[in-house]
Amino acid sequence: MSMKISFELSDRDLIFFRQALQQSRAAVRDAEESEIIEAISDVLAEIRNNEPLPDFVGKRLPELESLISMLTDEEWHLPQTDRERLLATFVYFADPEDILPDDIPVIGFLDDVIMIELIATEMRHVRAAYEDFCQFRDDFDRKQGKSVDPVIRRDRIDRRRQALHQRMQRRSAQQNKTQLW
Repeated sequence: MSMKISFELSDRDLIFFRQALQQSRAAVRDAEESEIIEAISDVLAEIRNNEPLPDFVGKRLPELESLISMLTDEEWHLPQTDRERLLATFVYFADPEDILPDDIPVIGFLDDVIMIELIATEMRHVRAAYEDFCQFRDDFDRKQGKSVDPVIRRDRIDRRRQALHQRMQRRSAQQNKTQLW
């Protein structure tokens, strides 16, 4: 038998979590991106080795992996402000001594899950654009095959990426106008 427990984060609660994320962002500015990505990958591997996980954690690991892919995809060229947001989230997630220490059974990753949810919501337009980009790229590569001129491929991929970046920036700006946090 499963049980659903839900709670609402108030604006004050969100401010608290955003401040924790801002502290992680400050750490990001001094850290090497490759080191952060390596650290989050190590944490993910360690978490997966310690299964069974609470479902509320396990359900979000693919989301976290998707965010890592978006950051590391060399053809996507994630804008710097979005890169910093993701890197800050990864720094927070990889820190075992964050708001709730990760070694507390069952609830140790609760704050990390909240951070993933916050960043996923905040970056939903970026993620949607990235998913569209990956689909376009996969379709293009499947239809054109290996015989396509690399310059043509790069041009088509670049044009699609630029259009999607414009779309995500426009939608994110609209979202930011309506959000209180």
